[in-house]
Amino acid sequence: MGQLAKKLEEKFDKGFGANTEANPKEECKVITTRSGKVLVEKEREDREKKAEEVERDAIIQKLLPPKFKDPGSFTIPCTIGTLAIGKALIDLGASINLMPLSMFKKIGELELKPSCMTLQLAYRSIKYPHGVVKDVLVKVDKFLFPVDFVIMEMEEDIDVPLILGRPFMKIARVLIDVDNGKLKVRVQNEEVDFNVFEAMSHPNDDEECFQLDALDEEIPPHEVKIEDLDAKEKVKEGEIELKMLSSHLKYVFLEEGGNKLVIINNSLSSTKEEKLIEVLKAK
Repeated sequence: MGQLAKKLEEKFDKGFGANTEANPKEECKVITTRSGKVLVEKEREDREKKAEEVERDAIIQKLLPPKFKDPGSFTIPCTIGTLAIGKALIDLGASINLMPLSMFKKIGELELKPSCMTLQLAYRSIKYPHGVVKDVLVKVDKFLFPVDFVIMEMEEDIDVPLILGRPFMKIARVLIDVDNGKLKVRVQNEEVDFNVFEAMSHPNDDEECFQLDALDEEIPPHEVKIEDLDAKEKVKEGEIELKMLSSHLKYVFLEEGGNKLVIINNSLSSTKEEKLIEVLKAK
């Protein structure tokens, strides 16, 4: 019996027991070979993820609009009193309507009121305006708008001398289409369109006349007199113009015909004068 039990035990040891455990490394994704190289299994999920990213990038690039350069600033023509302003800048970044002091003096008949306002410019400097002008009638095409202006002493820009900020844009109900270069001004049910691109294609001439002088009387025509240079008297060849000398000096010609003129002392006797002339001729 003992031998039989021993054989049965050896037989069961060679098989699988009832307490067999699962392989704890069954989720291993890395295989190390005898040469030491590590082989990583390529997962299907990574390939699908890359394909989705490529497809998404293609869709994004297809939906992105093309890039454009700066279309430039938007300006409109307007009139204040009798002064016509070819280009007034429509500035969404300005909280005020700004007018140079020089333009204020040109317009005239505007009441300037004092103001304790301070302005911070783009480069962070502080400026103090001269004052404020209220209810200035600005004519844009067929519309009239009451506008308040801040008057400040600054260099007047020839191209854009006036700045109309957000207060004016609110009053005029301005609509800007940057893509088509259109600016629309509206009053109740009426509106006026401005083509900014067309206005920019015809800039102001740098040689524009800024002053006109009115003459009371016309200057009579003046007849030009032309003289013939050949008709002038020519200086005779060899003729010498003699200047006035002091009383103790006089001119003496060493040769005939008025050549080789010298100046000698007038107090010499005739004998000494002759000897001096002979000496001078010998030289």
